[in-house]
Amino acid sequence: MNWDLHNPHTLDILVRADDIDELGHANNTVYVRWLERCAWEHSMSLGLGLVQYRELDRAMAVLRHEIDYLAAAYEGDELVMATWIIHWDKKLRMTRHFQLCRKSDGVTLLRARTTFVCIELSTGRPKRMPEVFIEQYGKGLTETSPE
Repeated sequence: MNWDLHNPHTLDILVRADDIDELGHANNTVYVRWLERCAWEHSMSLGLGLVQYRELDRAMAVLRHEIDYLAAAYEGDELVMATWIIHWDKKLRMTRHFQLCRKSDGVTLLRARTTFVCIELSTGRPKRMPEVFIEQYGKGLTETSPE
């Protein structure tokens, strides 16, 4: 794949019949699910899953999605979603970049950015990242930002 940045965390996706909407292509809400799944899998690969979130009473919650839908995905398409952590302030916020490509022709179907904020699970309020978040998410940081 012609990735926007080096060394992505990737998720293979097969477009299923129930992903398709009335217009005959993958529904935009399905893309958001794929973004979420890719981000979760990357977090878990860095050692930060739901168990750790609950133990720490902290989580990274979506503050904002910015999505550019560039081309449609159809039933049976084999796709690859990539993600990179491109910015974080080591306090409250972290930004991920995503790119979704079709395996058969390498076409980029989607680019997105999601901004996350660290929250305290017990209150739902913003709260500074614990040290383990800084250590573990720092391992996933990509130094070069996409254009």
